[in-house]
Amino acid sequence: MDFWSSLSRFILKRRYIILVVIAAITYFLASQMQYMRFSYTEANLLPENHKVNVEYNKFLKLFGEEGNLIILAVEDSTLFTPKKFIDWNNLTKELNHYPEVDFTVGIGDIKELKKNKKEEKFDFVPLYEDVPKTKEEILKIKTELFENLPFYDNILFNKKTGTIRSVIYLKKDIVNTAARKDFVFNVLNPAVEKFEAENNINVRVSGMPYIRTMNAQNIIDEIGLFVGLALAVTALIFFFFFRSVRATMITLLVVSICVTWAFGFIGLFRYEITVLMALIPPLIIVIGVPNAIFLINKYQQEVKKHGNQAKSLQRVISKVGNATLMTNVTTASGFATFIFTKSQLLKEFGIVASINIIGIFLVALFIVPIVYSFLPLPKEKHLKHLERRWIDTIVKSMESIVRNHRISVYAVTIVLIIVSMIGIFMIKVSGSIIEDMPKGEQFYKDIVFFEEEFGGIMPLEIIIDTKKEKGVMNLGTLKRMNELEETIDEIPQLSKSISVLNIVKYSKQAFYGGNPKFYQLPTNQEKNWILSYAKNATSNTNLLNSYVDSTGRYARITTFMKDIGTDKMEIIEERVQQKIDKEFPKENYQVSMTGKALVFLKGTNYLINNLVISLTLAIFLIAIFMAFLFRSFKMILISLIPNMFPLLITAGLMGYLGIPIKPSTILVFSIAFGISVDDTIHFLAKYRQELKANNWRIKQSVYNALRETGVSMFYTSIVLFFGFLVFTASSFGGTIALGGLVSITLLFAMASNLLLLPSLLLSLEKTIANKDDFKEPALSILDPDDETGDK
Repeated sequence: MDFWSSLSRFILKRRYIILVVIAAITYFLASQMQYMRFSYTEANLLPENHKVNVEYNKFLKLFGEEGNLIILAVEDSTLFTPKKFIDWNNLTKELNHYPEVDFTVGIGDIKELKKNKKEEKFDFVPLYEDVPKTKEEILKIKTELFENLPFYDNILFNKKTGTIRSVIYLKKDIVNTAARKDFVFNVLNPAVEKFEAENNINVRVSGMPYIRTMNAQNIIDEIGLFVGLALAVTALIFFFFFRSVRATMITLLVVSICVTWAFGFIGLFRYEITVLMALIPPLIIVIGVPNAIFLINKYQQEVKKHGNQAKSLQRVISKVGNATLMTNVTTASGFATFIFTKSQLLKEFGIVASINIIGIFLVALFIVPIVYSFLPLPKEKHLKHLERRWIDTIVKSMESIVRNHRISVYAVTIVLIIVSMIGIFMIKVSGSIIEDMPKGEQFYKDIVFFEEEFGGIMPLEIIIDTKKEKGVMNLGTLKRMNELEETIDEIPQLSKSISVLNIVKYSKQAFYGGNPKFYQLPTNQEKNWILSYAKNATSNTNLLNSYVDSTGRYARITTFMKDIGTDKMEIIEERVQQKIDKEFPKENYQVSMTGKALVFLKGTNYLINNLVISLTLAIFLIAIFMAFLFRSFKMILISLIPNMFPLLITAGLMGYLGIPIKPSTILVFSIAFGISVDDTIHFLAKYRQELKANNWRIKQSVYNALRETGVSMFYTSIVLFFGFLVFTASSFGGTIALGGLVSITLLFAMASNLLLLPSLLLSLEKTIANKDDFKEPALSILDPDDETGDK
């Protein structure tokens, strides 16, 4: 007795024990769901020891967390009326009292730098002493701010449009914790909404902490949406095909257990819920339903054939079990290839996805036969779908095409390959922190607003190491920094830069009585006078404290970047680097670029390079499985061609539709390849059985395999198509692209496996009709009994 026959007897004899074990595992994993954590940081796609990460960590060590700014802005001239102006300043002051806030900077907090000749020092004095009570007083403050204080330009106002903003600096130690979320939802948003309601003014809110919080909440909200939609869509399609409430409920039981396992494993491993990890539960549903389709369809075929329940259940496990195992192993392999990348984000995704896909196989293999063993035989009405005319017509049409129009199949394939290759050369690479964010949400619209008004919200940092203490305040260094900042300010995709130069220029302006014409770097002689005043200053502004380190050796220039693609970013990076190389001699300075924006963009390029490795590894692993199945190099090639073809079409479509290669879309190929090869395995496994039954007659074996597996392949492909289409309901651009592209790929894969694969087998009949290509060890494993008449 072989393995699968023994396993079928074991499952049916020990069904109570197995049910208890599954229940215990499910209970344990459900208890681990309490440890699921939601990510409070951007996904770092690079390995920890990557050069870009090393530079970024060095920056954090010197200056602390960069992304701690939340920005409020108002573009409304009525703000400069007494009540609204006072309420706006009170809003900032109110937020400043909360423990999560380090400090705030708004119009009400502005202090002017004034020269005190008598004591030879600078004093910081408030922009206004008394609360303004008339519109004239407020307009006077506005004029002073806009005309005489260039220091605050692009920090607190946009002179061209009149937009006013306030800046909230969160405490750096809470930026990447749950406290940030609590502050945004429980303090910030209610306070802003109250101000808007009382003053009838629209407030724009942005900044990386705010964006990350709102985006994370969208991910959380969509997990439930996806799971619900995936269950509903797959259940409806399943019921439409099988017309059986019983079969539908059994399938839902299987996938519900697996979804619990998926959440449980995320909690067990203490992984964070990211955009990628949130896809796993609905993916489990979509991938799990086809397992149930093959098992239930086989059971109903056996019942219809001989009406013996025990024999039918044993045959389900023994005849479909191995092919189903191989399909799940290949699907899991597609996901498991991500484990071999050096990206922690992809590793975690690959581990959880591949483990749960094997879990799907085990749960389906155990639950479906066991539950049916407790139920009476299906009624005649439940078996009618096996003889439906429309599905029979589809299968006969496919058989007719394969039999009579193989040349047309090859011609269409070649044309599509050529067209796809042209499209592939049109694909662009893109990487952005905000590109895939939900464009319908208000926080995304606010991002666009801040890009237009202030030049962007994604921080790009430049660290200047002068290689000696207090080297930053050397006039030569300041002049070099000024040259670099002028180049940065000329680049339209970058905002005006902020650095210690701002306070140095402001000091010179104050030294000359506050005349804005003197907002510039001092000369050598002026510098000495100004520094003597600065040393005796009554206080300092905390706005620029973090732009020079405590030793005076390191300086920091901050600019903010618009949402641009990787190609544009590389051009900007090259231009800035050229200026750095020109202005800062390497023997005296070490200058590097970093920041969240740069880390993410470099991560995109890194992942694209890993895509080739991941996909190549997936193809290699699946080729090994095919070799295990058939022990034939020719059959490996024949089986891979129909699955490479849909990937080419998808890549071509991405080029024509302008869908770029980015972190969300590069997953499509490995996932789709791992799933699409399932149909190939089911078809070839049946084809191999038919070869033995028909004495190695290729034609008869191909047609019989097509008739036998065509229905199940059609069913599963439709379920997978609509199941992945569920992801297009997402508000995240990357998730929409992932769902749509995988759906299209799997649809082409179905057509390829039902038309191109059998056509190849028939056309290469003389080449592959050799018993040596199907050595007995593989056959003995794959054919669990000698009875091959499954027709």
